[in-house]
Amino acid sequence: MQIKSIAYGSHFLRSLKKLPWEVQVRAAEKELVFCKNCFAPGLKTHKLTGKWEGCWAFSVNYFYRVLFRFENASRAEFINIGDHSIYQ
Repeated sequence: MQIKSIAYGSHFLRSLKKLPWEVQVRAAEKELVFCKNCFAPGLKTHKLTGKWEGCWAFSVNYFYRVLFRFENASRAEFINIGDHSIYQ
């Protein structure tokens, strides 16, 4: 599935700015992959359950994830970025 536009939540933007520069660059690279194919194997995109039911996450690297939801078939909203503590 190809994503044509992404909405960036204010919490996502604040969290992104706090991350190390290398992680910010890696997140931008992963975002490009996400837009071409949001289920690309390197993203490890997965559906969340429980408190975050209806949301999804993909991996930036081994430690960091992007929490997002699909608004429709071609648009997503990035909710948060960070380590596993974003799920709490």
